[in-house]
Amino acid sequence: MNYLLILAGIQTAAQNEALLEGQGTEATEISLNFIDLAFKGGWIMVPIIVLSGIAMYIFFERFYAIRKATKVDSNFMNRIRDYIHEGKMDSALALCESNDTPVSKMISKGIKRIGRPLNDVNAAIENIGNLEVSKLEKNLPTLATVAGAAPMIGFLGTVMGMIQAFYDMSTAGNNIDVSLLSHGIYTAMVTTVAGLIVGIIAYFAYNILVAKVEKVIFTMEATTTEFMDLLNEPIK
Repeated sequence: MNYLLILAGIQTAAQNEALLEGQGTEATEISLNFIDLAFKGGWIMVPIIVLSGIAMYIFFERFYAIRKATKVDSNFMNRIRDYIHEGKMDSALALCESNDTPVSKMISKGIKRIGRPLNDVNAAIENIGNLEVSKLEKNLPTLATVAGAAPMIGFLGTVMGMIQAFYDMSTAGNNIDVSLLSHGIYTAMVTTVAGLIVGIIAYFAYNILVAKVEKVIFTMEATTTEFMDLLNEPIK
């Protein structure tokens, strides 16, 4: 009798262990990758993905354009000074044209205005500087818009998902099932997360580019001051 009880206990334990292993296998087999999760967000994920693409394009395009604008030869103004003192205006202009940067364009305009009142020279340089800054800031407002719009679209998806979930609850009556509500809840949660991720990344990207533009503006202002001081130097 004891032998039978022990044998029955061993069989029961083996069955329980097999059942747990089967459940563990099923749990490991059920997974959700990023693409599947994105589809769970519904059609509201489409504008969020489009905004993320726009943000990435603007950031990399502006990043390389601004970095190119910051590459100024450290000996540029020394050579300009030597050419102006020697009266070689053509050489100074050729040097400016060989350096395709906002600073060189400003100095080129200033050299072309030499001989006129200093206020006119300074005004011409500032006008060119404003145009160059405007070019550097191209599409930055769009990037700022993406940073603000993406989370709002995500929250819109959240509201729509919750409405869908409550609607499904109201139509289900007493037969409420978790799977019935999953579609609306997935839409609500996934769109919120996606919108916040895109918004946060776009926000940081915008501030990085703004900081780089401000650095270029500082360099332009310093170079303008140096050039005006050069024109105010007494002729030796």
